Amino acid sequence: MKKYVKSYLLRGLIFAGFGPIILAIIYLILEWSGVKVELSLYQICSAIITTYVIAFVHAGSSIFPQIEKWSPFKSAFFQGISLYTVYTAGYLINNWIPLKPIVILIYSSIFIGAFIIIWIIIYLVSKKTVKKMNNKLNEINKE
Repeated sequence: MKKYVKSYLLRGLIFAGFGPIILAIIYLILEWSGVKVELSLYQICSAIITTYVIAFVHAGSSIFPQIEKWSPFKSAFFQGISLYTVYTAGYLINNWIPLKPIVILIYSSIFIGAFIIIWIIIYLVSKKTVKKMNNKLNEINKE
């Protein structure tokens, strides 16, 4: 388990800096599109820190599917909970979504639905790839 914690932290540190970069790109696109965004120093700092943390957790949580002892369901569950928690907290802290029950319900439904669809696609593609590789290995072993 120690190697997974190490890998989580390493992945998080490597990719965390992309969060603030993506944030800056989004703000530039909004500016170029004519959308007026007026932010206080607190809002800017908060957005930079939360996007750093979001990117850290997002990158780090990519280790969960690689833990051999875990089932795909357990991996998806822990990755989903990690991502949902950090994204939701970041969005609420920065007031990117309002703290209203209906908004949280809509956001949660979209997040969970998209997460499940992405996981199913990745699972099916991986399963198909493994099957192809096993078939090729069986052909090689028969020769």
